[in-house]
Amino acid sequence: MDEWRPLRRDRAWVSIALFTALLILMTTGTISTAVAGLLVAVASIGFGCISVSEARRSVEWEVLVTIAAAFGVGTAMQNSGAATSLSELVVRVTAPLGVMAALTSIYVMGSLLTSLITNNAAAILMFPICLETAQLFQVDSRPFLMVSIMSASACFMTPIGYQTNMMVYGPGGYKFADFLRIGVPMNLILGTMVVVLAPFFWPF
Repeated sequence: MDEWRPLRRDRAWVSIALFTALLILMTTGTISTAVAGLLVAVASIGFGCISVSEARRSVEWEVLVTIAAAFGVGTAMQNSGAATSLSELVVRVTAPLGVMAALTSIYVMGSLLTSLITNNAAAILMFPICLETAQLFQVDSRPFLMVSIMSASACFMTPIGYQTNMMVYGPGGYKFADFLRIGVPMNLILGTMVVVLAPFFWPF
């Protein structure tokens, strides 16, 4: 069982102060975000806001390993030519319909990926494909990247799409089909809005 600790409200003001300091450091760019986050995390332990064991348990090692592995796979896809091949396939299939069809296919690919793996990993894997597709169409890559980011966040079609989905999956008595029944229409609505609006804010 996890170690139980009573709430220590006397440290609430310290946590708020540290969180405020983190926001200031991140927004002003005084130091890098990674360094600021590490310093505030260490300070939280030092001031007794959280114990070392709680800090250790709060680290999602599986997520970190998945993201790190996705960086490797993304680099491998780019260096091996797999990203180029997939991009050429997207362009070849969507060329008769135009660049908007390619943008739609990027969203579909991203939303399917994020339903199976973490959203961070899906975004990383889609990144080189977006760049290559935009280059083949000879257009700005920003609409593709923005659509890819939004599709990676659309992780509500399956219970394994995101951690919070799994948290409610069992206790809520849901079935896999429940996520599809609600998630697919939501994905269609979000996808339509993103594909239409992305080129408006970030023109090709």
